[in-house]
Amino acid sequence: MRKLTVIKIGGNIIDNPDQLNNFLNNFSAINGSKILIHGGGKIATKLASDLGIKATLIDGRRVTDKETLDIVTMVYAGLINKNVVAALQSYGNNAIGLSGADGNCIKAIKRPVKTVDYGWVGDLLENSVNSESLIAFLNADFIPVFSAITHNGQGQLLNTNADTIASSIAVALSSHFETSLIYCFEKKGVLRDVNDDSSVVSEIKEKDFIPLQQDGTITDGMIPKLHNAFDAINKGVKEVLIGQASDLPLLKDNKFGSRILK
Repeated sequence: MRKLTVIKIGGNIIDNPDQLNNFLNNFSAINGSKILIHGGGKIATKLASDLGIKATLIDGRRVTDKETLDIVTMVYAGLINKNVVAALQSYGNNAIGLSGADGNCIKAIKRPVKTVDYGWVGDLLENSVNSESLIAFLNADFIPVFSAITHNGQGQLLNTNADTIASSIAVALSSHFETSLIYCFEKKGVLRDVNDDSSVVSEIKEKDFIPLQQDGTITDGMIPKLHNAFDAINKGVKEVLIGQASDLPLLKDNKFGSRILK
């Protein structure tokens, strides 16, 4: 099977031009088919503030009302996505910028209202990713670059978690490619001591997950990231890695970040 590398980068990289260019240079050097998913960074928050649109957070999660959806669509699927694509072209990569609506690649549902209405936030289902469209792009030697905007198939755009998009794409293509899923963020991996970059947990098995939560090693945003990682591994993805964007060249020596195993 052909190899496929699916990489997600967060807003911390998007917000730092030097880090972003360094990452895209390293990303360009990866052989084989590849897909990039990016988060949003602080630009949308600043633009919303400049326009007098107040952000609403509930339990740390953003509520996406109509005005906020307009802004994140413009920034994520427009400004950020096209700047990333243009930079990749400068490194000799034939990248194509996409939202979930393009090519009907990713269809989501509006998050059901339980105790909280999060607005126009999209949740993904098992059949959300259109594998045929993605394979067509990859077979044409394009590098798809996805923003975190999906659609519901009925004309409505939705703001969707980029980590989940990356995991869902990797899973959907794992029966067609030997797929690696890589989450790049600001730390060198899952750290036993968040202040010590040398304390990387090199391998994490599913049986280790709860004990690492209980002892405080895995907290906050790392918890859903690892949930996505284990879900991907259990659904056919060959490997999931979590590490620092600047360390991407270490992939070739199998020394990159934390490796997630069954």
